[in-house]
Amino acid sequence: MQASSVAAWAWIPIVVAAAAAQTARNAAQRTLTAQVGTLGATLVRFLYGLPFAALAVVVLQGLSGAGLALPAFTTAFFAWVAFGAVSQIAATAFLLGAMKERNFIVAVTYSKTEVLQVALFAALFLHEVPAWLTLLAIGVASAGVVMLSLPQGTNGKPGAEAARGWGGKVAVLGLASGAGFALSAVGYRGAALQLPGLSPWLAAAWGVMCAQALQSLLLGSWLAWRAPQALSGIRQAWRISLLAGGMGAVASLGWFTGFALRPAADVRTLGLVEVLFSYLVSRRLFREKLGLAEQVGLALVAIGLVVVCARL
Repeated sequence: MQASSVAAWAWIPIVVAAAAAQTARNAAQRTLTAQVGTLGATLVRFLYGLPFAALAVVVLQGLSGAGLALPAFTTAFFAWVAFGAVSQIAATAFLLGAMKERNFIVAVTYSKTEVLQVALFAALFLHEVPAWLTLLAIGVASAGVVMLSLPQGTNGKPGAEAARGWGGKVAVLGLASGAGFALSAVGYRGAALQLPGLSPWLAAAWGVMCAQALQSLLLGSWLAWRAPQALSGIRQAWRISLLAGGMGAVASLGWFTGFALRPAADVRTLGLVEVLFSYLVSRRLFREKLGLAEQVGLALVAIGLVVVCARL
C-alpha cells in the first residue's frame, strides 16, 4: 500500500488520537468491571463499538466513490482478522483482570510490554524486522515506562517498596495482556496488507467492523451461556457502555489505520504515548509534584516517541 508524503506523516496524529481514545475507553471499562464482571466489560468495547465501526464503513465507502461495491476480500484477510480479534479479546480481559489486582498505571505498564513483544511477533509472522532506530526507541521508551511507574519516596526517588507489589498475579495478567495485544497488532497489520487496493482509512474501517462483529458474536455467545446476568448489566449500564464502545471504536480505527500505513512495531512504539495519558489520569492531571524518577521517565518516553516518529 503506497502512501503519499502527507499520509507518511498522517499515521503520527492518528496513532496519538487512538492512544488518547484508548485511555478513555480503559477508564470507562474499569468502572464497568465491578458491575458486569471482567468479560462483560470486555464485551462492551466490541458490542457497543460495532455501530460506530459500521457507520465508519458506510461513510468512508461512500466517500471512496465505490458505492455498494465490496472490496476484494480474501480468505487470508479474514484469517488475519480472526487471529487479531481473538487475541484482542484475551488481551483486554487480561488487562481488566490486572487492573482489578493493582492500580490503573501498574496494569497499563505491564500491558505495554506489548511493544517489546510485537517486534518479535512481527518479525516471526510478518517478516518485518524493526530498524535499529525503532529498536532503540522501543528500549528507551520502555525504560521510561518503568521509571515512570515506580512508586516514589518523599525525596522524589523510587521508594523503598518500589519493587514490591509488582509480582504475582498482576505480573502474569499484565504480561499476558501485552502478549495478546502484540499478537492482535500483528493480526491487524497482516489483515491490512491483504487489502492493497483500498485507502488505509477504508481498509481500517472494514477490518475493525469485521473484527468487532466476530468479537461480539464470540464473547456475547459465551456470556449468554455462562453469565447471562452480565448481558443484563450491560443493558442497564448503557450510557457508560456507549462511551466505552465509542471510544473503543475510535481507538481501533486509529490503530488499524496506523497498521495499514506503518509496520506494527512503529505503531505500537508510538502508542506508548498512552502511558503518558494514563499517567495523567492516574495522577489527576499532575496535581502531585513530580519526583526525580518520574521526570526521568517522562523524558525517556518522550525521547523514544520522538525517535520513532523521526524514522521515516
